[in-house]
Amino acid sequence: MITVFGTGTGTAPPKDVLAEAELVVGGRRHLDAVRLPAAAERIVLGPLAPALDAMAEYVAKDRRVVVLASGDPGFFGIVRVLAERFGADRLDVRAGVSSVAAAFSRVGLPWDDAVVVSAHGRKLRTAVHVCRARPKVAVLTGPGAGPAELGAALVSDARVLVVASALGSPDERVERMTPAEAAVRDWGSSVNVVLCLDESRAPGAVRTVAGPPAGPAGWALDEADFAHRDSMITKFEVRALALARLGPRLGDLVWDIGAGSGSVAVECARFGAAVTAVEKSLDGVGRIRANAAAHGVDVRVVHGAAPTVLSALDDPDAVFVGGGGLELPAIVTACARRARRTVVVAMAALDRVPAVRAALAGAGFDCDGVLLQSSRLAPLPGDVTRLAATNPVFLLWGVRPAASADEGDAQ
Repeated sequence: MITVFGTGTGTAPPKDVLAEAELVVGGRRHLDAVRLPAAAERIVLGPLAPALDAMAEYVAKDRRVVVLASGDPGFFGIVRVLAERFGADRLDVRAGVSSVAAAFSRVGLPWDDAVVVSAHGRKLRTAVHVCRARPKVAVLTGPGAGPAELGAALVSDARVLVVASALGSPDERVERMTPAEAAVRDWGSSVNVVLCLDESRAPGAVRTVAGPPAGPAGWALDEADFAHRDSMITKFEVRALALARLGPRLGDLVWDIGAGSGSVAVECARFGAAVTAVEKSLDGVGRIRANAAAHGVDVRVVHGAAPTVLSALDDPDAVFVGGGGLELPAIVTACARRARRTVVVAMAALDRVPAVRAALAGAGFDCDGVLLQSSRLAPLPGDVTRLAATNPVFLLWGVRPAASADEGDAQ
């Protein structure tokens, strides 16, 4: 039997658990904090494979093993690995208070509506994009993905960071600061978790299902749901297919280039993606911000013309290009060089289709597309209905062949 005990956030393993142990495995700080039986072997966790092999020898002889872990070892912890190697029926898990629960309790906030993302041993970009998209996020940190790195990535975002270190110990610290302040600190190795809060967005209603909110009940919203100028907006039929090809999701970063009213940006944000909208007209910038606020999502708006302003932006997972004029091929080329997964382009001019296809193919994308022509129901006098044709739109998309290899990055 393997007893897995969660410690380090104010709970200590009972003496009887350790007294029976013949092998004790854990981080150095956990092992140093307890009194081990004189005859027990001790393994300081580093690489997992040697420790698991040593544990297997003890388990095979039915000898008692104790694993000391942080907080709740079933929450982004070692229980998953142990269950896969030895089977859940061989585990006696005694969960402590998770660092996430402890951190939120220290600042007096509920956390059933929080999104929890681990950057420990994973790419920081996913955590950054979740922090930009959601108002209440807990980030489990790791080497190279701590408060300084997170703060540097979020320095232009209106967020408050709460850094919780050495939770449950005499050296416990819980500090509130801006991302810029976090970015210039040397944090050492005692940080447990960072809370990223957008305090401008009010807490949601009482939850029935914990975690991030469910996806939108509907998409391809009507044009009337957005402020726009002279019907200059991506029509909902086009938007529906564009969203299907973009595949926005929590942890993604999506660019909306030539955003106009920001309808595509807002819809991607409603799916949980972090979104940057690029718009060259100042009145368009105002409309995008107003539309994002009206739909309760956070869209970062960059005032400027593509492709010039793109060099300062983080690499996206997906890109929608809805404008561009004569610069369209250059814009698509610049986006395709940076996009990790897909680029979707909407255009009305037949003459620009070959150049856009060439730009996508030249960047190594598999390219496909359709001409969308739709007719909407429209009333006529006498309580009858006609079909009103909308302007035809070409929708081209390019998919990076290696995208499937990166699918796990956003999970």
